[in-house]
Amino acid sequence: MDDEVDARELYKALCDHDGADAHDVVVAPWLARARGDYRALLATAAGDGAWWSGEGPQGSGYLLQELYALSRVSDLLLLAFQPPADEVPEWPWAHRHGPPDQGPVLSRHEYLDLFTALGMTPFDDTVFDPFLHEIVDVEQVDDPHTPIRITQVVWPGLMLGQLLFSRAGVRVRAGADHAQRGVADRSPLYWTFLRRHRPTVDLSHGWGHNAQWATDFRLDYRTATAQRLNAAGRVGIDGSEDLSPDHPKNLSPEERLLTPDERRELLRHRCLLRVPEAAGALAEVPGWQMDLFPFDWRLPGSQE
Repeated sequence: MDDEVDARELYKALCDHDGADAHDVVVAPWLARARGDYRALLATAAGDGAWWSGEGPQGSGYLLQELYALSRVSDLLLLAFQPPADEVPEWPWAHRHGPPDQGPVLSRHEYLDLFTALGMTPFDDTVFDPFLHEIVDVEQVDDPHTPIRITQVVWPGLMLGQLLFSRAGVRVRAGADHAQRGVADRSPLYWTFLRRHRPTVDLSHGWGHNAQWATDFRLDYRTATAQRLNAAGRVGIDGSEDLSPDHPKNLSPEERLLTPDERRELLRHRCLLRVPEAAGALAEVPGWQMDLFPFDWRLPGSQE
């Protein structure tokens, strides 16, 4: 592989850069060294072939962590596209101890130049799909039955072959039965390191300087006939499936307070879209949203 090229190095360099020329000074020189072997390594993850399970090539654990580090780079660069927080956040960890709130500024073209050079393909589909789209802001309409409709694509999404790398950020109109303003766009976003406008929950949060980078990337695959969400997940979302002796069959008490539909919603959207039915009981568990652990969840069966 290219000597001393990794996404953690790029992330740190972007955090340390103060000028408005981050693309030319930081990104372009890193890309010049990252083509070739590094791009070929990433391509290993482009197909849904269970490469992460130990059946794939040697170094699959490294690749999961490298994809995660690249997702941190993306999160950092996307800060400039996001609305400010409604108030100064006291949490999550990433906002208190992470990079500056605004982050380095790259244009849309420069952002795409980085990731397309690594073999990714952008998309900005305008029909809402939770596999492809992250809700940034909700315009609440009077009719609660109005389905979610995209009104603006805020930033583009990226695919690495069949693997989803990053969802597109979108503003939407919706009735409250489908997406509630203040929940769908402001509740904690899981499997995400950093957002300007909402709390996030990520497996790296709270770990030390080095340990945080041992986080695995979430694997969502879509083919012409099927899709798999959190493909490496090993715990049935209903507590009825347990693919590993290291995990209990039963979900935690907080997880069981969410309805089956709410758990599926959280896995698909990476957040809740409406106030949970058991909001009263959950309110008696301080910090339940930050302690919820959906990171091993998987849908039963084929996940189609």
